[in-house]
Amino acid sequence: MSLLHGVGDFFALDVGTNSIRLIQLSGNTERGWTLEKYAYVPIDPKIALDDSEIGQRKLAETILGAKEQAGITTKNVALGLPARKTYTSIIEVPNAPMKEIKNTIKYEADQYIPMPIDEAKVDYAILGVSPNDAMKAEVLISSTAKEYAEERMEQVEMLGLNVIAQEPEPISMARALAPIGMTDGRMLIDLGEKSTDIVVVYQGAPRLVRSIPGGLSQFVTTIADSLSVRPDQAKQFILKFGLAQDKLDGQVFKALDNSLETFAMELSKSVRFFQTKYVGAQVGGIILSGYAGVIPFIAEYMEVKTNIPTIQGNPWQYVRVTPEQQQALLPVASEFAVAIGLAERSNE
Repeated sequence: MSLLHGVGDFFALDVGTNSIRLIQLSGNTERGWTLEKYAYVPIDPKIALDDSEIGQRKLAETILGAKEQAGITTKNVALGLPARKTYTSIIEVPNAPMKEIKNTIKYEADQYIPMPIDEAKVDYAILGVSPNDAMKAEVLISSTAKEYAEERMEQVEMLGLNVIAQEPEPISMARALAPIGMTDGRMLIDLGEKSTDIVVVYQGAPRLVRSIPGGLSQFVTTIADSLSVRPDQAKQFILKFGLAQDKLDGQVFKALDNSLETFAMELSKSVRFFQTKYVGAQVGGIILSGYAGVIPFIAEYMEVKTNIPTIQGNPWQYVRVTPEQQQALLPVASEFAVAIGLAERSNE
């Protein structure tokens, strides 16, 4: 789904708190994807959060530099929208022919979003018959403030680019990470810098989408304070040693235990909510991405706490890459879930 639709060749742009990811793929879902071009450019978090004219100009220059670095020539771009700026929910409407369902959503959308309809951009995807009630159809509906969406689009189009789609990041992330053909549910976790996106995919579609505050920066602050080290050292300890109890006398694990316990409780809460709605459905696994995809032993920790098999996911699972590309991407590969999902979306 997207908040804007378009067709043709395009690249995906994911602007994070501390880096910019661009990626262009060829291929399709049926035949598989091939990595054509990409760029990963670290940025100062202050630039990403700076709404001033100077800040926006610096960000624009960085995006254009990344596009040139990647060798991307198309001007068509798909943008990711942060979960904190979007509202995504799964609703149920009376089951009917596709045209009637579309009319229902069109004329009753204001009932399903938390903002006045004239101030919002709204999009939806019809998921099919509800697993709970054959008389109902499930619809994934997403909205963002029209002002925010238009500002984002204007900022990018000022660079000479053409925005063909804006899509909530959790939806993109799920497209890249969800296994194909699974019969049970999978919980996908993308641990970012400031927040964490959670998506439960069941029967080939997202059935629960939420974002919770707290990400790697919270862990870094905790370690920096607890071990009396600089934030950059704290980040290095987390990403290098993780929760290993035989490294640094287990100090990283001990300092993060309370935060991770709370994090695991949120995952368990999401599982319970999902199973309350989809009675009898099981969450057969948790897939970690973002920083959670590289922190050593975090998967083992979450598996113990949730009693659900947990693995560190691979957003490149459906993308063919050369050995040289794989080697170059190795340090940052887990951060590309949103960008890859955007690039794998269909414009048809």
